[in-house]
Amino acid sequence: MRILIIEDNADLADSVAESMRQMGHAVDIASDGARGDMMLKAAPYDLAVLDLNLPPRDGFADGLDVLRSCRRRAQDTLILILTARADTRDRVEGLNLGADDYLTKPFYLQEFDARVRALLRRRQAAGSPIIRAGQLEFDTNSRMVTSRGRELRLTRRERGLLEILLSAHSKVIPKDKIAERLFSYDDEAGVAAVELYVHRLRKKISDSGLAIRTIRGLGYSLETPE
Repeated sequence: MRILIIEDNADLADSVAESMRQMGHAVDIASDGARGDMMLKAAPYDLAVLDLNLPPRDGFADGLDVLRSCRRRAQDTLILILTARADTRDRVEGLNLGADDYLTKPFYLQEFDARVRALLRRRQAAGSPIIRAGQLEFDTNSRMVTSRGRELRLTRRERGLLEILLSAHSKVIPKDKIAERLFSYDDEAGVAAVELYVHRLRKKISDSGLAIRTIRGLGYSLETPE
């Protein structure tokens, strides 16, 4: 999944980003609301982690303005609010504006990780953290992937690619859309790199009862061969 962290505290943003990268997600960081809103317009993020207490810049007074702007565009990006504000009214306003969850600072990374997993399961429209297809199981909590009961040793990117393909099982996903969700802005990779990761992943899931089909000129589809 691709995640955007909009947070002006660089140390906190870096800690949260590293935690998300270890889970296999592509992560970008914005230090103010104006840049965060611009990035939300430019890329299809699955989740935005949004601090409410952002420095005013270019018409954005705080994180709530970013939230308003996002929902006015009818973007369905999941939004997790981070706030140090103790006033319940701020949290209620955020939820009423369309935030999906909130977390009060200070917080433990373990709780943050659990909130993110729960939100991403909601994005997958599944109550269970386990995604099953063919003989393969993907535990979105532990990030463990097994085939016929045997753990598959996947890299972070291979795991991310598999999750993208599983989320659209049997549907064709264009290469550029995969690249948008698999890589962050800082990654020196793109559409050409997608082919490499598909090649590697295809071999590793060869006994899972699943196959990655190349649809020439269109993209890739994860299918269960008859």
